[in-house]
Amino acid sequence: MAELCSAMPTSGGLYYAAAVLAPPGWGPLAAWITGWSNWLVQITGAPSVDYGMASMILAAASITNPAFVPQNYQVFLLTVFIMVIQSFISSMPTKWIANFNSVGSTFNIIALFIVLIMIPAANTRADQGMPKFKPANEVWGDFYEGTSFPNGMAMLMSFVAVIWTMSGYDAPFHLSEECSNANIASPRAIVLTSGVGGLFGWFLQLVVAYTVVDIDAALESELGQPYAAYLLQVLPQNVTLAILALTIMCAFSMGQGCMVAASRVTFAYSRDDCFGPLSTITKRVNRHTRTPVNAVWFNTLIGIAMTVLIFGGELAAGALFSIGAVAAFVAFTIPIFIRVFLVGDRFRPGPWHLGRASKPIGAAACAFVLLMVPVLMVPSVTGRELE
Repeated sequence: MAELCSAMPTSGGLYYAAAVLAPPGWGPLAAWITGWSNWLVQITGAPSVDYGMASMILAAASITNPAFVPQNYQVFLLTVFIMVIQSFISSMPTKWIANFNSVGSTFNIIALFIVLIMIPAANTRADQGMPKFKPANEVWGDFYEGTSFPNGMAMLMSFVAVIWTMSGYDAPFHLSEECSNANIASPRAIVLTSGVGGLFGWFLQLVVAYTVVDIDAALESELGQPYAAYLLQVLPQNVTLAILALTIMCAFSMGQGCMVAASRVTFAYSRDDCFGPLSTITKRVNRHTRTPVNAVWFNTLIGIAMTVLIFGGELAAGALFSIGAVAAFVAFTIPIFIRVFLVGDRFRPGPWHLGRASKPIGAAACAFVLLMVPVLMVPSVTGRELE
């Protein structure tokens, strides 16, 4: 993806790349599938992040006041409130947004380092009569039976959370028209976002695996937020609240970044009249901020409508995450597949490229997606449990 971004740094991003690289006559179809898949992941990004953030805020309130049990309408209203604030930020001039995102990105990295140190250092497993850390053979050798499927399939299904979390690394592609030296800066940002996020996210997963006390109890906790319940299992209450506060601030920055990227995708599609008569409204650039304000609020309204799924229960709300993960994989892979298997020598790389490693890496990415997309569609239970 970074290589494609360097060659064609545009707000349209992946769907533009698919249209340009597709064989003659296939460009419109490739662009249509890529474009709408990418738009789906973009518009579900902020609502799903903000839903998780709202759940964490209310879980923190439950920790401080055990009598308080969050209700669906409270999660909904708080999620909508967060999205509205992020929409105002995303409507600001580009320089203001860039400053906000720079602060948010820096804070995310610092907060992650703090959490990676705090959990192992302050965990209370020893006070509960257990070793300070789980034995390595248990961490690496035991399978948690969280589904009705065999362990191998269950392991593949666990990728859905990682795929959803990592699905935003195309944001620099969509913002490339608003940055200088885009054909180098944007692909570099894509690689650093996915590389640093993936590496340190894995470290965080290791910390959780070595310290968690009871996975079932965390998942079924009345707090309604497994991460908060896990923290409360292994940390003193004040440390739990401190880490939740850091996580909530990081989530706000992440959700706002999703909101900005989604608005730029909607704006790019509107320039090509993808939304029919609505395109005349959503492609307008505000004369004061010089940003696509209408596109921002168009996405916000759709996001609020999708958030109504909260009232359908956890399964319905979880669809936001699954849709985003599957749509991201489809959108990310189509232009890569075309570039690796169909373009041949017609592709002209930009200044940032993978050289001879481009095709092997692209082929491996396509193979992984071919394996994972069907897995992401599978429910976690089977047989009568589906009822």
